[in-house]
Amino acid sequence: MAAEYQCCETGFFVHILVILLLVLFAGLMSGLTLGLMSMSLVDLEVLAKSGTPKDRKHAAKILPVVKKQHLLLCTLLIYNAAAMEALPIFLDGLVSAWGAILISVTLILLFGEIIPQSVCSRHGLAIGAAVAPVVRVLVWVCYPVAFPISKLLDFLLGEGHVALFRRAELKTLVNLHGNEAGKGGELTHDETTIIAGALELTEKTARDAMTPISDTFAIDINAKLDKDLMKLILEKGHSRVPVYYEQSTNIIGLILVKNLLTINPADELPVKTVTIRRIPSWRCGMEGLSKLRVLPVM
Repeated sequence: MAAEYQCCETGFFVHILVILLLVLFAGLMSGLTLGLMSMSLVDLEVLAKSGTPKDRKHAAKILPVVKKQHLLLCTLLIYNAAAMEALPIFLDGLVSAWGAILISVTLILLFGEIIPQSVCSRHGLAIGAAVAPVVRVLVWVCYPVAFPISKLLDFLLGEGHVALFRRAELKTLVNLHGNEAGKGGELTHDETTIIAGALELTEKTARDAMTPISDTFAIDINAKLDKDLMKLILEKGHSRVPVYYEQSTNIIGLILVKNLLTINPADELPVKTVTIRRIPSWRCGMEGLSKLRVLPVM
């Protein structure tokens, strides 16, 4: 089929203008579909409350538009499909049928899909906030068609989906921030360690926070505070050291390492001459002594 309009005619330039507008419009709808629908309501609410001043402003504009997700999705897809279907019709007036198909596919793929989605995936928040008023108008115009479809989707898939993180997912997210701590991340390694530990509290028992008594560094009450023992105490680096009588499971108290500063190792004083502080204890059967655990002391 021959082209209906020849170059330099008024109709030719009108068709070119309409084609460009359709490609741009289809690209905008495609980019907004990815940019707006990829942001969950939780992400937007977090940005609106605790983001940077610019992000708060953008999120506040987008939130009312994105709250009805199915209605927004239907609106954007309807306009995108309408623009792509209308494009070959106007191209057919300029080139042959095969040319119209090839050109429309190329234009839609490059300028209507790849480039817009690439840009909106990175700057979706800013672009979505800038065109939010336009999207409101488009939703209103397409409401008679998009609303019934969105209601059907609400019925089949649910009205809304709040993507909240589970405990394990939050822990993984925190660990990822910890791995980026040395690369200029917002959280330091110590902060991520504290947060991850707090998330694990509900899964921890008292036994997990304690050290088996067989692995605990303790000293005999009858031992002498000579040079070797004093050196060993310093190497352990604890501020408190348990003291036992005869058996390592028979803990009778503890000593503060700072109280040993005034003791001369050459005097080889017995441990029992130093102030021994009593620690809380409980009675247990002999069969439980091997499983006894104590809180780690630093």
